[in-house]
Amino acid sequence: MKRLLLPILAICICSACSKSTQQAHESDGTGDDIVSIDLKQGWKSLFNGKDMNNWKVKISKHELYDNYANTFRVEDGMMKVRYDGYEDFDKQYGHIFYDQSFSAYLLHLEYRFVGEQAPGGEGWALRNSGAMLHGQAPESMLKDQDFPISIEGQLLGGDGEHDRTTSNLCTPGTNVVMDGELFTPHCVSSTSKTYHGEQWVSADFLVLADSVVQHIVEGDTVMTYYSPQIGGGNVDPVDPEVKQDGKLLSEGYISLQSESHPVDFRKVELFDLAPYMDDQASLKAVLDELRKR
Repeated sequence: MKRLLLPILAICICSACSKSTQQAHESDGTGDDIVSIDLKQGWKSLFNGKDMNNWKVKISKHELYDNYANTFRVEDGMMKVRYDGYEDFDKQYGHIFYDQSFSAYLLHLEYRFVGEQAPGGEGWALRNSGAMLHGQAPESMLKDQDFPISIEGQLLGGDGEHDRTTSNLCTPGTNVVMDGELFTPHCVSSTSKTYHGEQWVSADFLVLADSVVQHIVEGDTVMTYYSPQIGGGNVDPVDPEVKQDGKLLSEGYISLQSESHPVDFRKVELFDLAPYMDDQASLKAVLDELRKR
């Protein structure tokens, strides 16, 4: 996939929850439009608010599709992560995967942390979840594997006292390029604000194949990095045939985490940008319109 160095990528892309029909036009200088885009048609709701159709559950220490203790459930129009059926969390990290892979997109989430952490949860997992991007297929995960090889948009809630950014980057089995160099530490904080309590937070992730990724919180771009690729550690155990270090990640699966703290998701939506990736003018036009929403 060719690299797309577009000025628009340095601009804040606002929250994408509004989906009224909007036509985007870009002129070639002759007065003729070279692209006309109906933004409403580009949006796809990954979560229908009624059930978990099109989603696959994989929880560590359990087989694929085993939704242990009803961890992931749909109630009150929300996808909820709950642990009332756990006596001890016991590092049973879980992920719910949408059943289609994507390469270039804008992912929009609205989430909140609620209640108390499950017994046995790690201290770092307090008010902690994540959106896994460009992840491996759930079918390729080992039974006891803790996290999918993926790029994680880490979602954190404040503890009511200390600063704690959200939409950070973590890298289970991956590396990225930041500031022109390969970034190998496991996690790095974003520049976001702290969101305490049980308030809803809007998070967007702009992913353009294997070129660039941006994290956006409440309309503010809080992190940018490049060239997501397989590498490093922080995932165990893992099939060595799947973990091909150095391989660029141009597509993959999206999943949401269960890491021991209850969390609600009321919107999981995606604007597919793949049809525009071979035409910079079209891509710039649609990103510009999404930025205005």
